[in-house]
Amino acid sequence: MLTIGKLGERTGVKVPTIRYYEQIGLLPEAERSAGNQRLYSRIAEERLRFIRHSRDLGFPLEAIRDLLSLSDRPDQPCAAADSIARTQLVAVRERIARLKALEGELARMVVQCAHGTIGDCRVIEVLGDHSLCNHDHRPAEGSGPDSAGFEGAGSEGPRSEGAGFGAAVSVSTGP
Repeated sequence: MLTIGKLGERTGVKVPTIRYYEQIGLLPEAERSAGNQRLYSRIAEERLRFIRHSRDLGFPLEAIRDLLSLSDRPDQPCAAADSIARTQLVAVRERIARLKALEGELARMVVQCAHGTIGDCRVIEVLGDHSLCNHDHRPAEGSGPDSAGFEGAGSEGPRSEGAGFGAAVSVSTGP
């Protein structure tokens, strides 16, 4: 039996994340020692490794829940698992396309910057007016940093959008 700390060390998963996975039912509730310390079996360790690897590949938690359920029934056909993996592959390819568009847009902004003053800065100008971009690289409706995968895999917490950018921007368009 492993304590939560040892389980975390062996799997590379942080203790709060292990507790979270237990809380949402991805991991079964741990046994308890006489001192009420969580104790995990080898099976729980294997399950956590499965979850970690799935998260590393970008699978959302609900897909992982479905994959775990399928893995608990090894005699079933694998069509459902294949479908889940295909859906994830499509999402990854879409994410790569968005990232390539972002890369191109950022490179274009940097190349066009005259390195003068902020009043003439192309980077500030383009950031202030999305219509100056060559591509619409905004996330699709209903997607954002969490669903697009731009946060690290395994990140569950809420994000604050736009933190640190509160000042109005005045941009001159030049001649």
